[in-house]
Amino acid sequence: MRPVRTRHATWHADRYITRAIALAVALTTLFASGVATAAGAVCASHSPSHRVALVELYSSEGCNSCPPADNWLSQWKNSGATQSIVPLALHVDYWNSLGWTDRFSQHRFTERQQTLTDLAGGHTIYTPEVFVSGRELRGWSQRDSFQSRIEELVAEPAQANVALELKPQAKGAFNVDAQFTSKAADASGTLNAYVALYQNALNSQVKAGENNGATLHHERVVRQWIGPVPLVAGHAQIHRDLHIDDADANAPADTFGVVAFVENAATGDVLQVGELAACH
Repeated sequence: MRPVRTRHATWHADRYITRAIALAVALTTLFASGVATAAGAVCASHSPSHRVALVELYSSEGCNSCPPADNWLSQWKNSGATQSIVPLALHVDYWNSLGWTDRFSQHRFTERQQTLTDLAGGHTIYTPEVFVSGRELRGWSQRDSFQSRIEELVAEPAQANVALELKPQAKGAFNVDAQFTSKAADASGTLNAYVALYQNALNSQVKAGENNGATLHHERVVRQWIGPVPLVAGHAQIHRDLHIDDADANAPADTFGVVAFVENAATGDVLQVGELAACH
C-alpha cells in the first residue's frame, strides 16, 4: 500500500526544501563575496571576482610621524576583501638603532619596501610610506587621492583567485591552507604567492626614542610572513603551521587573521588579495 501524503506533511516537506535552497544560496553568496564562514573550528573564504586593494603601511614605533598613519590604517581593520581594502602594517627595522627597538620589526619588511621602491624607479625608503597593490601612493592621507586609487583597482577584473582556510590550533598557533590560481599570462612575468599572519589590538609602551613616553596602539600588524612561492602552471599552494612565540601569542584567536596575495615579481603589482579572520 502506498503511504498517503497529507497536506500537512507536504507543507512541511516544501518548507524544508525551501529552507535548504535558501541556505545553499546564502552559503554560495558568502563564498563568492569573500566573507568568512565557519564549519567547526575551520574558517574559509574566497577572493571576489573583482580586484582587491592590498594596502601596505611601512611603519615603526621609533618614528614620531608614524602613529597618525597607524591610526589611519586601523579604520579598515575589519573591512575585508568584500569592501575591497585589505590593510597590513609592516614594521621596518632601520629605526631600531635610533633609540628604540620595535618588537614587531622584521628586516624582511625593510627589504620588501626597498624592492617595491626599486621596481618603481625610486631610491629612498621612509616611514610612514604606503603602497596600494604594489604601487606607492604619496597622497594616501588625502581622502580623494586614496579613494580614487581604490576605485580604479576595484573596477578591474581579478587576474588571480585566492582561496583560504584557517584553523586555530593553540594560543598563537594556526594552520593555514592557501590556494592560488592565476588568470594572468605568463609573459607578464613571474607570479609569486605570499601569506601574512596579522594581529590586531596590540599595544606598546615606548620608553625611548622619538615616541618616548607614548603608548602606541596597533592594528593589522604582520607577525609572520611566508613567500615568495612561485606559481607553476598558474597554480601554487601554501600549507603551513604558523606560530607566534611571544607574550602577544596569548591574545584571543579572533585578534588574528591571514592575508594571501598574488604578485607580479617583475613589476610589484599585486594582482589579487584574499583575507580571512580567525573563527571565534
